[in-house]
Amino acid sequence: MPSTIVEASSQHPASPSCPASGGRAVQAAGTSVPVRCRSRPLVGGLVVPWISYQHGGHSAFGTIDAVRAQQALTERLCQVCGEELEERFCLAVRPMDVRVGFASEPALHPECLAYSKLRCPMLNGSAATYRTSSSLARHPAGRPCDDPGCPCLEVAPDQGRSARSGRPADDFDAWMIDSAHYRIKTASDRPNVLLGVDLAVPVLRVRTIRRNPRPELDRLRALISALGL
Repeated sequence: MPSTIVEASSQHPASPSCPASGGRAVQAAGTSVPVRCRSRPLVGGLVVPWISYQHGGHSAFGTIDAVRAQQALTERLCQVCGEELEERFCLAVRPMDVRVGFASEPALHPECLAYSKLRCPMLNGSAATYRTSSSLARHPAGRPCDDPGCPCLEVAPDQGRSARSGRPADDFDAWMIDSAHYRIKTASDRPNVLLGVDLAVPVLRVRTIRRNPRPELDRLRALISALGL
């Protein structure tokens, strides 16, 4: 799932959901799973996002299949269920995404984002920092692969993951946008390079998904308040 996907783990409990969608759900391992996702494989009772990297029939949570991610962007597919987006779609947006003007990960159906917010440690707040090692190192298929024709040999941690390694988790907001304003942003010097979903469009609704605690900032605010400033 948003590896906000998103990064998912059966070791993290659920918490209150984010934007509601009214979509029906089925039960799987005690968790409400959107009907759209009922054909997706489950690992530890959790839905495996459509854009998650897979190898030999195994799925690695917290990884993104670059080919599927690009396909989701160009064909307007949900990153979790893989189905086509409809009248409204959602994005899991970080402050850095706002600064650069695009969300690098594909969009989601409202109900798929709500499910992700419940189950993904990066979105439900149960993970305080980004992982320090690639999830491929613990891939259930085993590493390294001895098949020279397997695309997994080309998979390596992206620069963004390396930069985030061990750092505090980002804040996330849920942006709901009308499908009429779905646009892909490309690199200015390389128009064939897809950067992500353009954020410089009308937004129907913004809701908080998570806020990472910032004790130092809270102490500074308390000091300023005590000084009457």
